[in-house]
Amino acid sequence: MKPSRFLKATVLVNCAVPVALLGWDAYHGQLGANPVNFAIRTTGILTLIFLLLTLAITPVSRLTRQGWLGSFRRMLGLCAFFHGSLHFAIFFGLDRAGSVEDTLSETVKRPYLLVGMAGLALMVPLAATSTDGMIRRLGGRNWKRLHRLVYLVAIAGAVHYYMLVKADTSQPIAFAGVLGVLLGYRVVAYFVGLGLDARIARTSPARVAGARPAAAPRFWKGQLTVASIFDETPDVRTFRLVAVEGSDFPFEHLPGQYLNVSLPVEGERVGRSYTIASPPTRGGSCEITVKREEHGVASRYLHDVVREGTLLDVSAPAGRFTFTGAEADSIVLIAGGVGITPLMAKIRYLIDIGWTGDIDLIFSARTERDIIFREELESVRQRFPNLRITVTLSRDDSPGWTGERGRISPELIRRVVPSIATRLVHLCGPDEMMGSLMVMLRDLGVPDDRVAVESFTRAIHRDAERQGEMQPEPTGVVAGANGAVVAGTPSITFARSGKSGPITNGQTVLEAAEELGVDIPYDCRAGICGTCKTQLLDGHVTMDMEAALGTRDRARNLILCCQAHCLDAVVVDA
Repeated sequence: MKPSRFLKATVLVNCAVPVALLGWDAYHGQLGANPVNFAIRTTGILTLIFLLLTLAITPVSRLTRQGWLGSFRRMLGLCAFFHGSLHFAIFFGLDRAGSVEDTLSETVKRPYLLVGMAGLALMVPLAATSTDGMIRRLGGRNWKRLHRLVYLVAIAGAVHYYMLVKADTSQPIAFAGVLGVLLGYRVVAYFVGLGLDARIARTSPARVAGARPAAAPRFWKGQLTVASIFDETPDVRTFRLVAVEGSDFPFEHLPGQYLNVSLPVEGERVGRSYTIASPPTRGGSCEITVKREEHGVASRYLHDVVREGTLLDVSAPAGRFTFTGAEADSIVLIAGGVGITPLMAKIRYLIDIGWTGDIDLIFSARTERDIIFREELESVRQRFPNLRITVTLSRDDSPGWTGERGRISPELIRRVVPSIATRLVHLCGPDEMMGSLMVMLRDLGVPDDRVAVESFTRAIHRDAERQGEMQPEPTGVVAGANGAVVAGTPSITFARSGKSGPITNGQTVLEAAEELGVDIPYDCRAGICGTCKTQLLDGHVTMDMEAALGTRDRARNLILCCQAHCLDAVVVDA
């Protein structure tokens, strides 16, 4: 279930009740012989209570499968910060009469005050970053690392309370006991995760000897300026993006990753993902290569409206369809149409670093005029003997073309890459092409685990007018064992809940779950925090963002429910 605004407001009001009662009693002089100490003690205990409630949200929501509880985690954390701040304010303003010198002197003399001050100081960055905007700015992983400080805050609070108490320590020990249980849960969950990692490592295909995966670049969000626009074909353009006002380029990427663009189309924000076609070795800018689709809202805007000097809202990088040369000693790249863009990024990168491995590119275009990067491909083919390029035209009967004709076939692949069964293969193109190529490669003896796929799929949007926009799906299609794409009527079934229904208006899996009353935990709803990870049991989905999915998640066939759109009859474990 999705908590309503009324429910959230009710929880917030209830969180404010204790301090409201404290204020009421203070106003009527009912705080006892030493009202200041009573107020300090009460607000301190409330801070600890809200800290423990914040830490309890995750284990309780997971153990009870009441995922909607996760939406209250940050609210309770902010309540803890509010009460902690009030706790200090009463001590500083009333007990120390607002004297900075007296407060510092007292703090130095009493160690428990130092511990409490440290805990409160650690809460400041947690409170300051408890917004969706800060989650996106920091990136899901960095945000999670930062907010693990809440455990240190809670420990500091419990120690502070224990050191303060002179006689009866039962209450601070009780707080410490609850905190110990919550920390214990975290430790157990961590080691269970390590065990799962080990099992996946034992059952996953062996990595290429000596391969060292590149570290994931840091996620960034902001504006870039369109510096140049180049025509590649009559309906394909490349847009070169640079930092605003000549500053350093704000992010790094791996060859094959993509960026997200948010465009102001007819008064609405339209988001699309485009492959970064330029390699990371050519710093100071990045390029996207976009085909203009007749019914594509975003591609038409880029081609018809965007000019040199236009500012674009961009977030990047994302995607794991990458190759740096460390993963294998040779590679076969197969592209259809504008699917050449991520593969071109890899070719450019490998050429720039002087990679000595064999590179075989098989590129299918409709006609000669549709061959994207034609001049560059002809140039690099002559200069780099380890790069072999085969271009085939599927709809061109002109007598002037002396190359291959027809669609990519098993015979063509076997002829130009005789060793295909032993090679690593990267595919990128339209969904229907990727599905048929997967079948061909299996028939040619290529194991599924030696094939990486990125599909260009028709985007699903709430506005029916916008259907037909072609955009790169960053991870391809999350599918079953064979990776094939099967189109069908979108529907959703939640296996454990026993609920199902049709997908309407381009809903995400999370939106469909909320409509059907199925509890799936979530937080940022932006594909970054990873809270809504759920296992895909059957069917096929596309995801707008997938930065929060790691290698272990992919091995378990997990999807991000807030970003996943159903392509056919989908079944998830929820």
